[in-house]
Amino acid sequence: MTRLFISATHKSSGKTTVSIGLCAALRAQGSIVQPFKKGPDYIDPLWLGAASGRACHNLDFNTMTPDEIIQTVQRYSLNTDIALIEANKGLYDGMALDGSDSNAAIAKLTRSPVVLVVDTRGMTRGIAPLLLGYQAFDHDINIAGIIFNRVGGARHAAKLRESVEYHTDINVLGAVQNNPEMEIEERHLGLMPSNESGEAEAQIARIRDLVAEQVDLGLLRGIAATAEEGVCNTPLRSEGRGVLHTPSSHSLLRIGICQDPAFGFYYPGDLEALQQAGAELVPVNTLTDTALPDIDGLFIGGGFPETHMQQLAANVAMRESIRTAIDNGLPTYAECGGLMYLSRSLVWNGQQAAMVGIIPGDAVMHPKPQGRGYVKLQETADMPWPGGNMTHTINAHEFHYSRLENLTATGKFAYRMQRGTGIDGQHDGWIYRHLLASYTHMRDTSQFHWAQRFVAFIRQTTRKTTA
Repeated sequence: MTRLFISATHKSSGKTTVSIGLCAALRAQGSIVQPFKKGPDYIDPLWLGAASGRACHNLDFNTMTPDEIIQTVQRYSLNTDIALIEANKGLYDGMALDGSDSNAAIAKLTRSPVVLVVDTRGMTRGIAPLLLGYQAFDHDINIAGIIFNRVGGARHAAKLRESVEYHTDINVLGAVQNNPEMEIEERHLGLMPSNESGEAEAQIARIRDLVAEQVDLGLLRGIAATAEEGVCNTPLRSEGRGVLHTPSSHSLLRIGICQDPAFGFYYPGDLEALQQAGAELVPVNTLTDTALPDIDGLFIGGGFPETHMQQLAANVAMRESIRTAIDNGLPTYAECGGLMYLSRSLVWNGQQAAMVGIIPGDAVMHPKPQGRGYVKLQETADMPWPGGNMTHTINAHEFHYSRLENLTATGKFAYRMQRGTGIDGQHDGWIYRHLLASYTHMRDTSQFHWAQRFVAFIRQTTRKTTA
């Protein structure tokens, strides 16, 4: 398993852009590249997936066991030439004081050599003690290479290289010049998602060419080849998601999934879990389609409905189709952006636009996050999906600048917040007929197989309807 762990000394060092360039450059050389991303994230994986041509999978201590992390790397790295794991924040950053959930912990768990992307603006000889400190902090971490980023010119690069080569044993892989062509537009949740950017392919190509010119890809491959084999305490499951069986095609349920520039936040593993539980995923475009297709259930994930609010509002036919379907009992699951779309209206930057109107409240955007970070939930007695456990804690995450305001009805909730904000600071998971809508983003892992339960709920509901 040839692989690398791409990290940095601190957040916003440009490692995601460099990682995008590396994925695309290695792919252009004919390699099959499998990307991974540490932590709960949708946007960076969209770019990494577009650059590599393969879906990017997340590795997250909050929702996955160590064995699941290793299994995920093993499974999706099969029959590939190189795996690239991108960190979040800095190498040693994490929530736990002992570093057990840090990027370094993922590198150690997967036995991956680390390449640091360092923002070198304003730095010359000082790069050496910085690297020596990172090496000394944890001797079990193999910092095998460094890529200088945002370099000021050839002279700057030369001084940096001289210092690193004289004082350390770390390989210098390249120096990426400070260049506006490397930049990807950012907004309040990070980079603009690649599914929204019409120029994403061209931008990836520009980054690819710049990285290929300035990074020694041969040396990079050599470092990746030194990765040790990972050790997993449980055998690798071929289906990967803990689902007991794959139903035959005649028993498949059709689940509509809203995938368009407004809604694109889906974990690839969760979509696989839905399919393995018996779902055929039917694409729905909320911006251009005029009605829902013939489906048994509906999944509206997260995204940026606020940046497309006028177009969503203008598509009256689709909004009415969804509202009528939910009113008539269509099993529906919505997360964050999906919840906002199902609200009465969306308010942002002094403008208000009508949404689906099935949730009797307004999604109001605020300048600062209204809910951000890891959450802990417990199901309530009102949770409609089968197989629940009210004593079990569910780990998940939220990141939203909107708040559901002006609620004109008292609703039932599927979750009680132990940590986090949710809808009202105490609850999340608005329930109406067969709809469950929450700000929380779930991840289908051993601690909460939500996909299997949602499909079971659809099947159960369908049986009742046709009985």
